[in-house]
Amino acid sequence: MRIRRTIPLAALAALAVLAACAVNPATGERELSLVSESQEIQMGRESDPQIVSTFGLVEDEALQSYVAGIGRRLAGVSERPDLPWTFRVVDDPLVNAFALPGGFIYVTRGILAHFDSEAELAGVLGHEIGHVTARHSVSQMSRQQLQQLGLGVGMIFSETIRDVGGLLSAGLQLMNLRYSRGDETESDELGLRYIGRLGYDPESMIGVFEMLAGAGGGAGGQVPEWQLTHPHPENRAENIRAEIAEQGIATGGQVERQAFLEHIDGITFGANPREGYFKESRFVHPELEVELTFPSGWATVNQRTMVAAIDSEQQAMITLQVAEGATSPRAALTEFLSQEGITAGPVREESRTGIDVARAEFEATTEQGALRGELAYLRHGDVLYQLMGYGVRDAWGSHAASVRATISSFAPLTDRAILDAEPWILEVRTLGSASSLASYASRNPSPVELEQLALLNRVSPQDVLPADARIKWVVGEPLP
Repeated sequence: MRIRRTIPLAALAALAVLAACAVNPATGERELSLVSESQEIQMGRESDPQIVSTFGLVEDEALQSYVAGIGRRLAGVSERPDLPWTFRVVDDPLVNAFALPGGFIYVTRGILAHFDSEAELAGVLGHEIGHVTARHSVSQMSRQQLQQLGLGVGMIFSETIRDVGGLLSAGLQLMNLRYSRGDETESDELGLRYIGRLGYDPESMIGVFEMLAGAGGGAGGQVPEWQLTHPHPENRAENIRAEIAEQGIATGGQVERQAFLEHIDGITFGANPREGYFKESRFVHPELEVELTFPSGWATVNQRTMVAAIDSEQQAMITLQVAEGATSPRAALTEFLSQEGITAGPVREESRTGIDVARAEFEATTEQGALRGELAYLRHGDVLYQLMGYGVRDAWGSHAASVRATISSFAPLTDRAILDAEPWILEVRTLGSASSLASYASRNPSPVELEQLALLNRVSPQDVLPADARIKWVVGEPLP
């Protein structure tokens, strides 16, 4: 459709605003909304499989059911109880929780390990539910879409979310939306409202924020991911206290620490080495029994479905993932290189100890520009891998040798100590006698630093705990 030039673009934007104003179900205020509830739900449903594939789910049906049950009860007393609410514990060691539009809520096993009670878990679930009931994600996307319209992009919405465009298509992109300070405050208030309706102690949310202030991202010494996606002021705990008083919420409600500790007893703590880990630039995978070495100094990441490295100037990247479908390295390579827009060099086949390889250099034309790279398919045992390095065409010359070396380093893993590496486990223990954590650690060594154990238990290392106190303790061997 061609729009007549006599209609100013600014006027069209104004009409869009007037047509799209709706009443927010949680706040009762009118707001801009260019995404319908059905589109919102569809976004969540389409993105949920990507989240599950990327992180995986904790394989503990009792824990999943426990968290989902709390979440559903909280959602049931919210302003949008009829959404297809879904609550999942994802297999990620970072301290994180996030929500997708439409009622899809996720907490990591990393943040569960740092909670001290069911009330704290309920507080974070209530906060994430608040983001959904107040439609923070879709309001943010609506503002972005309107900005694009005002700049002349002219994106027109259809009834299906596939036609909305790249802003709304990726689950990980939705997961990483940065909320405004006002959104965060509103979600805190809504979370308090929901846990108050179920009789939880509202002061539990203060404990969460105090934990986040001292947490180091689980076991990695990084800022908790929940702080990155949920930026908050230093006085957030004070704001919660003020809101409790303003809403007149009774304190001293349910905490349910014992029930919570029973459900997290035995969960994996920290990164699971069975799913692969880095020893500097060397990547080892005990479960798949393979290893390779990435270029020194490149940033690396290990996700459930892909291992990747990117150079410091972000001009080149290397990815490793399991290949599906093809029966041989050469067949897989031929199929990939036959795609439109790809120009391939000669195929080279190699046989190493336990590894069959087919590799070739290529050039590709993309919407972002011309790329050059090298692609290899490698078979080890019954598994076929795709290992690809590529970069901006003009910069490829300075990265080609590093990519070739990485492909050539792919080999069977034979180090018995690494092959036998096991994850650390969080155990809930009962003290037999009064003791400090420092004293207990001298008798019961842990692979985790004493300061981290103190954070998990919300005490200082020298605090003397009474007999029969229940503590969280991490057991396991240091990674080889």
